[in-house]
Formats: sequence, structure tokens, C-alpha cells
Amino acid sequence: MPINKSENFGISTLEDISALILQSHDLEETLGNIVALVAKRMGTEVCSIYLFDDDGETLRLRASKGLSPRSVGKVSMKLGEGLTGLAVEERRVVSIPEPHNHPRYRYFKETGEERYHSFLGIPLFDRKSPIGVIVIQTKEPRTFTNEEISALSTIAFQISSIVINARLLYSIGQKEEESRHVALELAKARSTFLHNKKKKKGKESQSILRGTVAYPGLATGPAHVLDERLGFTDILDDEWSDPEFELNRLESALEKTRIETIYLEKQVAERLSEDDAAIFHTHLMILEDRGFIEKLRREIEQGRSAQHALKTVAAEYIEAFSRMEDSYLRERAVDMEDIARRLHTNILGNEYQPLQLKHAGVLIARSLLPSDMATLDHSKVRGIVTEVGEMNSHAVIMAKSLGIPALVGVFGVIQAIRPDDHLILDANSGCLYINPPRHIVAEYLRIERDQDREEESLAEFRDQLAVTSDGERVSLRANVGLVSDIGIAVHNGAEGIGLYRTEFPYMTRSSFPSRHEQYLLYRRMVEGFAGQPVTIRTLDIGGDKALPYFPLPKEDNPFMGWRSVRVSLDYQDIFRTQIEAILMAAVHGNVKLLFPMISGVEEILSCRKIVEEAAGNLRREGIPFSDSVPVGIMIEVPAAVQLIGMLAKHVDFFALGTNDLVQYMLAADRNNPLVKNYYDPFHPAVLHALRHVADVARTHNKGLCICGEMATDPQALLFLIGIGVREMSMAAPYIPKVKQILSTLNTISTRKIAKEILTLENSSKIRQQLGAALMRSKKTTR
Repeated sequence: MPINKSENFGISTLEDISALILQSHDLEETLGNIVALVAKRMGTEVCSIYLFDDDGETLRLRASKGLSPRSVGKVSMKLGEGLTGLAVEERRVVSIPEPHNHPRYRYFKETGEERYHSFLGIPLFDRKSPIGVIVIQTKEPRTFTNEEISALSTIAFQISSIVINARLLYSIGQKEEESRHVALELAKARSTFLHNKKKKKGKESQSILRGTVAYPGLATGPAHVLDERLGFTDILDDEWSDPEFELNRLESALEKTRIETIYLEKQVAERLSEDDAAIFHTHLMILEDRGFIEKLRREIEQGRSAQHALKTVAAEYIEAFSRMEDSYLRERAVDMEDIARRLHTNILGNEYQPLQLKHAGVLIARSLLPSDMATLDHSKVRGIVTEVGEMNSHAVIMAKSLGIPALVGVFGVIQAIRPDDHLILDANSGCLYINPPRHIVAEYLRIERDQDREEESLAEFRDQLAVTSDGERVSLRANVGLVSDIGIAVHNGAEGIGLYRTEFPYMTRSSFPSRHEQYLLYRRMVEGFAGQPVTIRTLDIGGDKALPYFPLPKEDNPFMGWRSVRVSLDYQDIFRTQIEAILMAAVHGNVKLLFPMISGVEEILSCRKIVEEAAGNLRREGIPFSDSVPVGIMIEVPAAVQLIGMLAKHVDFFALGTNDLVQYMLAADRNNPLVKNYYDPFHPAVLHALRHVADVARTHNKGLCICGEMATDPQALLFLIGIGVREMSMAAPYIPKVKQILSTLNTISTRKIAKEILTLENSSKIRQQLGAALMRSKKTTR
């Protein structure tokens, strides 16, 4: 029988597949459980998974529900053979009601498949390369619906991820020689770097290190240097005469570490949010991973002690993950290090000791582990500096939630700093000053005093409405990504949320969140703002944002490739489920639904159709939801600017993403140092585009919210008010300062200035004139 639409088939099946992974981590067992589950949910007699052998040319039956069990592992075909081979060869869905009539049909007697009269095959991919096929078959002739094909396609992506990860973990142990070579080269590079550093003359070269800003701000104080707590090099390569005793030690340590992990997850959820805590669920999955545990056991059975086994196995995983191109796979090295450190402590029978800081200072570490951030006394952490680490690492995400200034990728920092060295962390410019000279200290003390005075002067604006000097109201909302951002936004006087980036909760999880999990998350966000508008943007992945369990194809230019709403429209089950959760949360407050990276009318119509389907599903299930949620689009590509008049007929509001729009309009990646100078928000073309969008939005009576860094720039703010923008969304800490600037602006004057600005030919003249106008407005209001 066909699938039941009311069961929310696709995402519920993904949830169950995630549960199966926890129960059966051996790949063969997992695949066997998955085909049984999919066959049941799809109402088919057969579900099979074929994977390529190592030769990359032979497809082999690896799991099946319905075909003869004797055929599993034995039936194989070349790329050009059979309907299964056709799905891979042409990289497309193959759906055929009577497969035996097709010229590519190939009969395998040992499978017993002559009884089946329908065939649906969908290829599995690792990025752009096919790795196999999932097939379902039925006894009765059946034409599979688009909904069924979409559901199975979504499941195929999840299965691809399982296979990729399983093969990845298996391959780690096969690359020891390569690992040693890479480690040697890294050691040489480090040695050369430090040797050259010592040879340099001058105090500045010896006292300043630079890194990547993970969270801006200033911090001063003594250095707290974290040592190498795992201590791999201290574990002796010993042998042990009692494997049974060591296996018992391992099992006991694994169980204790699992309990600690559950406690850490709960602790972080209470102190920060469920989003921040989700990483510890991933840690729990690794601690239950059968492949990982079997590797440890094999080492012990070969005569090693439990700690020696851990040293060998964990080091292989950490080294292999560290070499991955994908930043999210690299981040798993940190997760493994965190798990191994705690597991090692428990193998030795010691109690887990959270980091203890005697006094406030700047934390220095090779890498900062999630368990460190979970247990630290955050009141004593003024700043964080790490030698390695990714911008989207779990520890950095937690640091952002806490508002702690942080730098990552500060090469050589561990060797350069001694405990209690005096540090100045300038996480605005990306500099770390080590034992700086007096004049540097004096300058930063002055900056700190100025900031403290400014904080005091801004305090009065936090709880005030944003109003211009002539009484014009402006709505200032917050850009948020995690539930823990609510407190920061409310504290800074945000009037709701102008942009909720829903991809961040997805990033911290080990699988797609269920509809209910998303509903609870969105509900907390909505109720946190007590009736104020909460604009929820649907999943925006791709470019620099990936999910560890949803592999994206490798592209030459991912920022202009398969990303954002394009991914959502290709995986409609995932998209529809998120929208259902948003509509459910909307009954608890004032919710607006926002679609990213729309470039034409066809896309918004497709999105609206998904909204209607989501509402229909909820209506049939009898679940309360709002059917009057305003729908808007992000204006962030030039095509949307050109077509905004047409798009206005199909939406309720616009949100203009200045960061992306500027780089797409000027063909200048702001993160590329070679073209960074070309990224210019004050380029005449950008300002004319902003004026055009504002005019069309006003003509069609559509709301317009500016989301991006331009809304926090005083000169840009003057121009935006001048072209009629009255709603803006930004990082919450900027809101009091923007309210202060708005209080000095007169709308009549800003309109006149904006009109003059649009006659200028280059950005330097534009900046000069806006700067002068801003100075005049400040003098007028004193």
C-alpha cells in the first residue's frame, strides 16, 4: 500500500533511522535494519541497498528485505547492467511499473525477484560521486507518486551519510604511514616557524600574535595556559598479560564516560540552551559506536593495556579527522579528543576534574573542548585564544553564546606564552599582545575606559524605543541563531527578532531534528519575545555552512552553487517538516516566515506550495497551527532586486541581506583577501539598488527590514533612514548604539542627504559627504 501522508513519512523515518544507528553501529546490521524499516513505511514488499565494491565498478547487494537472504553479498552487476546499474549510470531516479518489460532489466534467479512488478531505484551519492542505489519493489504493478519519490530521495541522502561515515571510520586504520608522514611535516613546519620567529628583531614581532576573530571584544589579564590534558605521549606502549581484566576496565570506563556525557548535556542545556548541549549527544553516539569499541577491544586482545589501546585508536581517529577538507569533519577530531580525554581519566580510575581557574584571565589552549566550556567558571574567563580550531567549532559556538571574546588559529601561541604572562586580547582586530610595553597597555586601558563610559551612556537607550530626533519611529530587531541569544537580545532592547538563522541548531546535532524538536525550539524563541515579531528564516545551508550528517557536493564555487532554498526545494520532506514546525510554533506568538536566496517568482511560488502542503498535513492530523503567518523573502541576489516589483505580488514583506547582496552585486568575496578591497557597501551600484528596493516596497505597501552589517554603520544608517527604511535587524549588542545614533538624525535632512548621495560617482566621495552630514547631525542635537 502507498505511504500515508498524514504520518509525516519522510522525517519520521529519518528519526527512526537515526535511532537505528544508535542501536546497531555495524554497517551491515544497520543497513539490514534500515531496509526492513523503509519497506514497512513505504508499504512495499522489497527494499534493497546496493553499494559499489572497492573497484568502483561493481554494484553488490549489501542488504535486502524481501529478496532471498542467500543473495545478499553474492548478487553483483557492473555499472552498465540492469535497472539498478541504470540509476547509477544516468544518475537519476528510475521508476518503472513493469520492470521485466524494460530492455535494461536483468534477472537474477537467486534473488527470487520475478514475483515483483514495480521498481523504484534512487542513486546514493558521496558528494558528486555515486556510491550505490536504494531500490524498492512491489508484487502489484504500482506507479510511485512524486511524494513517494521525494520521501525515498530524502532517505537516500541519510543512507549515503551513514555509508560515507562508516567507510571513513574504517579507512582511518588503513592510513597509519600517511599519518606519520603528515605529523612529521607538521612538526617540521612548526619548528621552522618558531625558529624564524626567534630570529626576528624588534619587540612587536616578539610580542604580537594574530588569529581569526571568532567573537569580537577586548580582554586583558593573566594567561591561563591549559596543558595537554589527554597525555597521549605519556602513555607507555606496554603489554598486558590479562586481557580480560583490561576489557573489564574498558567497559567500566565506557559506561562511566557515557553517564558523564549525559550529565554534561543536561548541564549545558540548563546553563545555555539545548542547541549548545546537542554536541554531547554526538559524543554519546561515538561512545556507543560499535566500530570504535571493537577497535579498542582488538588492541587489548593483542596484549595492550586499556590506556594503550585508547592511545592507539583515538590518535588514529584524531589524525585522520584533522586532515579532512570539510571543516565539520575536521571538527570531529576535537570531539574525539574530548571523548578520549575523559575516557582515559576513567580507565585510570580517576575522577573527572573540571578545569579550575583561580582568578579571572585569558584562557590559552591548543584547542578548547566542549567539555571544557561546559564545566568552566565562565565568570573567570575574560577571553579565549586557541592555536587550532574552526570558526564553527562547538566550543566557539558556546563562547559566542556567553559573549566571550575569542581568537582561533593563533599558530604558535602555546610555545609563546607562559602561565601568568600579561595579555591583551584585541578580538576586534585579531591581535594578541603578550607582555606588551607600557605604551600599548596605556592605550588599551584608555580604550577600555572609553568603552566603559560609552556603555554607561548607552545604558539609557537600551529600554527606550528607537526614535529619530524629529520623532520618527524605527524598529530595531535582533539577528539570532541559538536560544541562548534570547537573553542577550532582550537585555539590549531588541523589539523582537528580525532574522532567526535556523541552520545553527541543525549544525550542533548529529541528525536532522524532528518536527517536535523544532517546534519546541521555535516555541521557546517565540515565547521569549512576548508577542513581538519573530522572523524565522528557513534552513540556509551551503557555501560556508554545512551539516555533518548531510554531505554537500564539492563545488568550485559553493557560494553560488547548490545552497540555501535550492537545497530545500530539492529535499521537500525536510523543508516541509521545518515549515510545519514553524506553523505550529506560530500559535504562541507573532511569527513571520522568511525564505532565503530567492531569485525569481517560480521559487517563491514553489515555497508557497510547500507551505500549503504543510498546513494541509497539520490540518489532517488535527494539530493546532497558524494559517495566517506572513511570508517574506530575502533580497540578497541581484536578480531579486531587478524583479522585486514582480516578487512583491507574491509576498507579504521583504528582508534585505546586505552582506550577501554587496558581494554578489560587486563579484567580490568579502572573505577573499585578494578582492576584499572591492567589497564596498558604499559603492554607488549598491546604494542605488537599496533605494530601488525601498521604493518598490513602499509602493506595494510591503514591509522592508535591513538585515546585515550596514544597519550598524553610522554613515550607512543615515542613508538608510534617508531612503525610507524603518525596520532593521542586527547583532543585539549593536542595538543601544544604533538607538543613540538614530536620536541624532532628522528624517527631513536624511532624505535630502540621501538624494544628494545618489548623484555621486564613487564611494570615497559618498563616505566623505555622509561623514560630514553625520557630524553636523551630532552637533545639531547637542
